[in-house]
Amino acid sequence: MRVALRCLVCVLSCAVTFSVAKAEETTVTYKSLTPEMALEAAQAALKQCRADGYQVSVAVVDRAGETQVLLRDRFAGLPANQTAVDKAWTSVGFRADTSQLASSIKDGTLDPRLATRPRIAMLGGALMIEAGGTLLGAIGVSGAPGGDKDEKCARAGLDAIRDKLDF
Repeated sequence: MRVALRCLVCVLSCAVTFSVAKAEETTVTYKSLTPEMALEAAQAALKQCRADGYQVSVAVVDRAGETQVLLRDRFAGLPANQTAVDKAWTSVGFRADTSQLASSIKDGTLDPRLATRPRIAMLGGALMIEAGGTLLGAIGVSGAPGGDKDEKCARAGLDAIRDKLDF
């Protein structure tokens, strides 16, 4: 009887382990930014650009490229909103900062025809948001006179939340 009971416990234990392992194979767990954290990053980027004298739009997208936050200063140019979103989307899609992508187009590492595809913005001004080696999203800025200035503002947004990321 004891042997049979031990066998039954062993079989049930294996079945539970197999069931848990099977469930882990069929689901994915990932981290993402809260809307509050995305907003804080966008506000810090906007603040930096204002301090530098630029009217811009700032977009934060999640790891799937969906817009979480979009802020537009009062006098930002008409294309600034879409360009900021597209820069952030491009950064997530290529898993690279857009200034690196722009350099890769110029030096021939990337095919320049990529820059003609819809939504792809191979312009400086977007940075990936990562923590612990995990891509959380990206922040894109548009409207300053040059991608380097947009990127400075995006970096300020990223720096504002870096210490709060829980990795």
